[in-house]
Formats: sequence, C-alpha cells, structure tokens
Amino acid sequence: MLLLAIDTSTTAITVGLHDGSSVVAEATTLDARAHAEHLAPNIRDALSSAGAEPGDVTDVVVGIGPGPFTGLRVGIVTGRTFAFALGLPVRGLTSLDAIAHEAWLGGRRGDLLVATDARRKEVYAAAYLLGDARADRVTEPAVSRAADLPAETRALPTAGRGPTLYGEALPHAVAPLDVSGGALADLAVRRLRETAPGGELQQVDPGHGFDGLEPLYLRRPDAAPAPPSTKSTLG
Repeated sequence: MLLLAIDTSTTAITVGLHDGSSVVAEATTLDARAHAEHLAPNIRDALSSAGAEPGDVTDVVVGIGPGPFTGLRVGIVTGRTFAFALGLPVRGLTSLDAIAHEAWLGGRRGDLLVATDARRKEVYAAAYLLGDARADRVTEPAVSRAADLPAETRALPTAGRGPTLYGEALPHAVAPLDVSGGALADLAVRRLRETAPGGELQQVDPGHGFDGLEPLYLRRPDAAPAPPSTKSTLG
C-alpha cells in the first residue's frame, strides 16, 4: 500500500505518503496564494523522498476543506486527476479533522476547537472531543466571525491559525497551525482500517468512513457572474 494525501485548504500546501504502517514522506510549503505552483512539485518531492514513482501509489485522499474557493479547488482537482490517470480510488476527508487528528497524535486529550483562516475576518471552525482512541468531531464545520462563536466554544484550547489572527476571541492557542499531509494520510489509513472487514487494509467503498469529494466552501466564491443588466439595449 502507498497512500497519497493532498490538502490545500489552509496556508499549508501539503502532501503526505503512508505505506500502511507509517508516514514515509511529507512535503509542505507555506503560501496562502500559490497553491497551483507548489502542489505538483511537493508531490514529486514526497515521492522522491520515499523512493517511489507515481505508479506505486495505491490510494489517493484529498482534504475537502472547508477552505477558500481557489486554493481548495486546486488540491481536489489535482487529487482527482492523479487518481483518474492511474485508475485509483480517491476519497475525501474534512480538513479540520486532520488538524484535530494531529493534535491527538501529539498526545492532546479532551475538548478541542479547530479554527482556520476563512479570510473576510472569519474562521472555519468545528469542535472535537479527543478521547483515548481517536478525535471525534462533535459539531459540523461552520464559518463565522471568531467573536460570534459561543463563549464556551471560544474558551476551548484552539488549534489552527484562528488564535493567531483573533487572539482576543480565541485566547487559548495550541498546535498545530495548519493541515499536515502526513496527519491527513495517517487519519485516512486509520479510517480504512476501521471500515475494512476484519480490520485489514484493503479496498473498500470509497464513501465508507470518508466524507465524499464535494468541497466544503461553506459560502459563495468571491468571483461570481455579474447580474443581468437592467439597461435597455435600444436607443
């Protein structure tokens, strides 16, 4: 097995490779704008670091956000295209889940808020309960101003870039800041193992235990068609 994970929902343009036992490579570039420029080189670098070729990949997983429209679309389209070219299954996972999973891998337990930069002075946010076995999402991802989140939610330890941007509203910052391709890959492998019969890693229904491939934009893109003109075309 060699699972390729891709995420472009945050500042991190990140790729991870997992062989079913552990993460074997990761390549990440921090750039809030140039997702298309960095993603393909990062995939090549991760494969090279693992001593692998594209044809060695057996599964593809993409982070489906929530995230800003353009950046998020780059990762999903790239993952779909890579998988289609090689005839591979492609699955989607909520990107905020990968941040919570990395916090869980780092030993954090209890309640956690993940809040990432949604621009427009807002955050994408979801709450989690990190138990002994895994991190479980307890609220659906939403977009709002950080200060408009419920007071009890804002009081939680908070991963993601939300606290660095809105420290007064989210005062309890914890790691990590962004999605890690390695953490996304590790989460994907664990979900494959949980949903496969007998707990063995094998091909399963792409939707089983995963979130589908529809991107979580949570709001309309910045660029939209102009409304029809009300001016007369005569005279």
